[in-house]
Amino acid sequence: MEKIVILTGAGISAESGLGTFRDVGGIWSQHDLADVATPKGFAKDPALVHAFYNARRENCLAAAPNAAHRALAALEAARPGRVTIVTQNIDDLHERGGSQAVIHMHGELLRALCGTCGHRWEAPREMGVDTPCPACGAHHARPDVVWFGEYPYHMERIEALLAKADLFVSIGTSGTVYPAAGFVAEAAAHGAQTLEMTLDTSEVAPLFDEARPGPATETVPAWVQSLL
Repeated sequence: MEKIVILTGAGISAESGLGTFRDVGGIWSQHDLADVATPKGFAKDPALVHAFYNARRENCLAAAPNAAHRALAALEAARPGRVTIVTQNIDDLHERGGSQAVIHMHGELLRALCGTCGHRWEAPREMGVDTPCPACGAHHARPDVVWFGEYPYHMERIEALLAKADLFVSIGTSGTVYPAAGFVAEAAAHGAQTLEMTLDTSEVAPLFDEARPGPATETVPAWVQSLL
């Protein structure tokens, strides 16, 4: 049975209205990443970081899954146990689109993490410096996301999946952020076929066996239909 590992990045959610790092005038362009997406930035001004992620949370909750998310869910449903999505995105659009086998390597925007005891819980719509941990009561809550300089989640599990994959597919990612940018080489080294679907050419495009350029809402449903 063919095992498929799918890596998704910001490009798959962009068409749902969630901006990428490179969007001119978007939410990310209004802030220095060092101020809002690093442990040092959070330590310096937690109120600013909470305000930034509160805005992102509202943006996420207002967005809806698009045709690409729904197509991947349909593929998973048609091939139970053989399709896994590894996403760099911290939104929940894959889950709301119907996918169940989703690994969030950069954490989840709608989850909270206690910096004191490590407890995780469902984040409220708004968090702040006074948000208490429901487990220990400490006021050290932060978004349960991986910031720059922190190690991604679930890497051992992801590496095991890449080693067993028959097909590795990258959707909507620029190929600039490691370790995700190295997944194609890792999967290929274990014998997997590789496919890239991006709007623009990624930095690791030459490493893929096949490329299908274009908007994710067009390329992903067409690819899934070809498999089904």
